[in-house]
Amino acid sequence: MSKSIYATPEEAEAAFYRAFESTDLEAMMHVWYRDEAIVCIHPGGPRLEGPEEVRSGWKAVFDSGQRLRFSLRDQIRTRDALLSIHLVKEYVHVSGVLRGVVLATNVYQQVGGGWYMILHHASPEPVSEVERLESEAVH
Repeated sequence: MSKSIYATPEEAEAAFYRAFESTDLEAMMHVWYRDEAIVCIHPGGPRLEGPEEVRSGWKAVFDSGQRLRFSLRDQIRTRDALLSIHLVKEYVHVSGVLRGVVLATNVYQQVGGGWYMILHHASPEPVSEVERLESEAVH
């Protein structure tokens, strides 16, 4: 685990999306708890378990060269003393254009006085929100 501590799950989540948008692998892995039980599932991808698989998965995403920007909507959060679960809709933008909507579950655990990600599971919105928004814009 890194030395820096995220005081709240919201701080950890903000750091997660900053690292994602800047394609900064070290910053991304800084958000994750260093434990074999962590899990990351990218849209359409396999279940990645443990720090090495999670790191490899993020490296592949970042190596694609595509810079994504996110706006989060329809956030639902639940929290107790040690666990925080965030359900979000990620509106994914490429070069300022909405390219997709992803449903994500982000789970953070309090460890050693700080909050770290232990799960990120993302899958495409079943009914294309992009198509719906484009359709509404036309009508």
